[in-house]
Amino acid sequence: MRLLLISIVQSILLCSGQVLLKLALQRMGPFSWTLDFIGRNLTNWWFLGCGICYGCATALWLYIIKTFPFSMAYPMVSLSYIFGMFAAILVFHEQVPLIRWAGVLLIMAGCVLIAK
Repeated sequence: MRLLLISIVQSILLCSGQVLLKLALQRMGPFSWTLDFIGRNLTNWWFLGCGICYGCATALWLYIIKTFPFSMAYPMVSLSYIFGMFAAILVFHEQVPLIRWAGVLLIMAGCVLIAK
């Protein structure tokens, strides 16, 4: 159960990093090799948030794979798919068809079985 709880936090951080990355890229503007473009994106707070989320998720991942058997730990990464579906709805206002929700339920069931 401890693995499941830590994996949930790690997956939320991974998903948050992806959401922030998408938000940063949406605000990026057209790509160019100019100093203005590079400077504008180095001060993009969405990119900074993305990096912080990824850094924290990586630190947790290091703890997870050091502490738990890899065969149990690695499938827990798939929890981020579940949080990604909720982010798609809540942040990006996407429509998610029923068949994808069925897939999410199967992923959740698999993670619970692996964690036992």
